[in-house]
Amino acid sequence: MKTNVEANEAKEHFFALLEMAKAGNEVIISEGDAPVARLTGVPQPNGDTKRIAGLHKGSIIMSADFDEPLPDSFWTGE
Repeated sequence: MKTNVEANEAKEHFFALLEMAKAGNEVIISEGDAPVARLTGVPQPNGDTKRIAGLHKGSIIMSADFDEPLPDSFWTGE
């Protein structure tokens, strides 16, 4: 459910609007006819969410010399 609220009204009823957002509703805060902010809840991970190792295997590479000292020209800007 989407709810539109004036900014001054949002200030007065912030905690009620926060509870609405936590319940899955979207709150649009407006100044006059212009929407200026959107208040939504942040999805919370449930206990069933597991990370999968190796899902993006090969998408990151590291050069063989990544830990070699940088040349002096890097530091002096030459």
